[in-house]
Amino acid sequence: MALPVSADATPAAPARPVSARHFVRLKLRVMGNNFRGQGWRIAMFVGGALLGLWFAASGFFLFAAPGLTGNGQYAVLIAAAGGGLLVLGWLLLPLVFFGVDETLDPARFALLPLPRRTLVTGLFAAALLSVPALAVLIATSGLVLTASSLGGWSAGLVAVVGVLAGLLLCVAASRAVTSAFATMLRSRRVRDLAAVLLAVVAALLGPLQIFGVAALREADWDRLAGVATVIGWTPLGAPWTAGIDVAQGRGWAAPVKLLITVVALVALLAWWSRSLESAMVGAASAGKAPARRGVDGGAVAQLFPRVAGWARRDRFGALVAREARYWWRDARRRANLITIAVVGIFVPVMINVTGGDFAAIGDEGFTAAASDSSPVVVTISMVFVGVLAAVTLANQFGFDGSAYAANVVAGVPGQVELRARITAFSLYVLPMLTVVAVVLSLLLGEPGWIGLTAGALVATYGVGLAVNCVVSVLGAYSLPETSNPFAMNSGAGLAKGLLTLLAMLASTVAAVPMVVAAALLGDAWLWLALPVGAAYGLGAALLGAYLAGDVLDRRQPELLATVTPRR
Repeated sequence: MALPVSADATPAAPARPVSARHFVRLKLRVMGNNFRGQGWRIAMFVGGALLGLWFAASGFFLFAAPGLTGNGQYAVLIAAAGGGLLVLGWLLLPLVFFGVDETLDPARFALLPLPRRTLVTGLFAAALLSVPALAVLIATSGLVLTASSLGGWSAGLVAVVGVLAGLLLCVAASRAVTSAFATMLRSRRVRDLAAVLLAVVAALLGPLQIFGVAALREADWDRLAGVATVIGWTPLGAPWTAGIDVAQGRGWAAPVKLLITVVALVALLAWWSRSLESAMVGAASAGKAPARRGVDGGAVAQLFPRVAGWARRDRFGALVAREARYWWRDARRRANLITIAVVGIFVPVMINVTGGDFAAIGDEGFTAAASDSSPVVVTISMVFVGVLAAVTLANQFGFDGSAYAANVVAGVPGQVELRARITAFSLYVLPMLTVVAVVLSLLLGEPGWIGLTAGALVATYGVGLAVNCVVSVLGAYSLPETSNPFAMNSGAGLAKGLLTLLAMLASTVAAVPMVVAAALLGDAWLWLALPVGAAYGLGAALLGAYLAGDVLDRRQPELLATVTPRR
């Protein structure tokens, strides 16, 4: 039955088309609603704004330095390098930190009849309304001051256009990348990998800072200026250097660089437009089903990670697969692997390549600094790395905690248990040690020493495994039930320090024959080090697993009680 219509009823006004300003107003309203009754959110926003303001002020004075000092010699260098790093940051950091500000999540517009162009334009305008975008705008405004001081108002005007275009480029790059990888960023596996990469970057900050200071001390600034000129003709540096070019009398370059920026911006927006649909519906997509591996059924095969796919489908293989998966997924174990990877490269390079002084890196590169290296010194440094790699297993049962009860109930023999744990751990560590041996030999300019370095590493790692198998059975302690890799139960810090020291001292003593052989056998040891070291390390590891396995069989219940966290 139709409803009666009043004679004086007026027809509804036609709906106004949706535009970018509606998205901006919507974002402001959503942000305001999020702050209502949420004091902690307000405090976090204010703290983030203050931090962004601090970065903005620092960047402003960096970009304005050539103008404030009246010296434009390195203006292009600062503009191209600083601006290029900003674009790369906006391009890559969203992948590391799992996305960008999604106050207006594209998935929320999936069911609305909005044209793709309207959606892209609106979301792009809303993305510009953020603290990072404002911080970048303030920081890069220093280029306007530099261009105006060096070339007058015309150069300053071109710099304003370049700064605005560069900001649009940064935001478009971040949005295009996150939309293109939206489905991957929702994957737990990819998040775990990103967390590992972030931890590696954090661990490298110290070494990179030392290398950076040494490199800046000896840098050829004229050559770097030439590199910056090349970067200035790419989308990374084109918008930021346009105003500087006008100030330095290259007015013809400004429109070309702005055109490069516009082309890159249009390409990024087109990429974003094409990938926006997958970003809107990516959460609902399960992706391609993983292939069923193995001939004994997919359910069993899927329990074996790829790194352990070669293992037999028996008790030993199952233990290897479990440990291999835990070493990749558990935060505590990953932290130890990252330490081995970083320190394993950093310490040998510091000892052998620079003699402990990074300032020794000069115009002649690493070769001059490494002239005093010898097979004995290299072997000693490799002993340190091998000992450090193996000592991670000094409390290997503490990582399991109460989960070790499953192995006790199943009656897993001690030798099988320890050999499986050693095998799984070595699947990750041995490739790292191989990289250390090759990289150090190449940096020293002695490719013939690869066998020497690899042999010393494998031998020391093997004897370290033997020692730490015994230590892990007799001196285990519990860890708190938390994913924090640095968490420690009260009183366990002293125990960890003593166990680590004891295991490292015993492993070092057991590796002394490798150092003695390097000192006495001369050039012959360069050929014998790898086979002898491999046999020595493998034999020591198997012997340690055999001896510690008998002890483990007798004290499995006591070990379980020791590693079980206390409530």
